[in-house]
Amino acid sequence: MIIGLTGSIASGKSTVSKMLVELGYPVVDADLVARQVVEPGTDTLKKIEAIFGNGVILPDGKLDRTKLGQIIFNDPASRQQLNAVIHPAIRKELLRQRDDFLAQGHQTVVLDIPLLFESKLLNFAEKILVVSVTEETQLKRLMDRNGLTEQEAQARIGSQLPMSVKEAGADAVVFNNGTLEETNQQLLHILRDWGLEYEKH
Repeated sequence: MIIGLTGSIASGKSTVSKMLVELGYPVVDADLVARQVVEPGTDTLKKIEAIFGNGVILPDGKLDRTKLGQIIFNDPASRQQLNAVIHPAIRKELLRQRDDFLAQGHQTVVLDIPLLFESKLLNFAEKILVVSVTEETQLKRLMDRNGLTEQEAQARIGSQLPMSVKEAGADAVVFNNGTLEETNQQLLHILRDWGLEYEKH
């Protein structure tokens, strides 16, 4: 089974992802993949340099994310150009890593994709697992974690699809408002419901 794991900012998706790893499930992390596809020497990085010039490349050959961020932040056309290069590369690498795990004999692979709904990648997974929290918890965690004002935190939250939309599109939801133990118990219950054996006993 391919499980698509997602949530919203500060919902605790990374916590649930770690729990799945501890249970023995292989996890393909989209954030990590997004960094891997622009490593020095990759085709993707060469394409980015061709579009935006060598000003976005650091002396050590790595991508200057700050510089690139400044270019695309106020320019929707540039952002579209960048996305047209990066998104297909990320998708291809996600599927390559997923297929690698399946070839190694894993029965279940987790695709940890923060923007699963926003990027319209639902067809990548057979089951969608959403990690959710109340709006109050989400706001407080984000302010505490990133040192943001309430307005800044609200703006970040507002840039993503509402939790209610994600919950409605999920096959199962883990409500991560309580203790880690409560979250873990919900996760185990869902996996049992789906008929999954833990890979580590």
